[in-house]
Amino acid sequence: MKTTMSYKDYQGSVEFSDEDNLFFGRLIGINDRILFEGDSVETLRSNFQEAVEDYLEVCKKMGKNPEKAYKGTFNVRISPVLHRNLAIYSASHGKTLNSAVEEAIRSYIG
Repeated sequence: MKTTMSYKDYQGSVEFSDEDNLFFGRLIGINDRILFEGDSVETLRSNFQEAVEDYLEVCKKMGKNPEKAYKGTFNVRISPVLHRNLAIYSASHGKTLNSAVEEAIRSYIG
């Protein structure tokens, strides 16, 4: 089961509130908080697409870049044992810690 949807290279999360009998989500990968909802899959998808269009229009009017800039760096907290094992693996395979982490992420998400 997918928990995201896409439109114009933007991703939106998909969740369901049993209490409210409502689908809801937010745009992923942007600096602003843009939410959408719907009482059916069709309405949710339509409102998601409308949220993307509205967001792009507002950003255009403001002269703002709508996409979140990814620098390619982030902090990851792992256990000391895993950190040690990764450092040993990296050294024994002639890799840097960063290249071993990147390799592991690539093998996980493709």
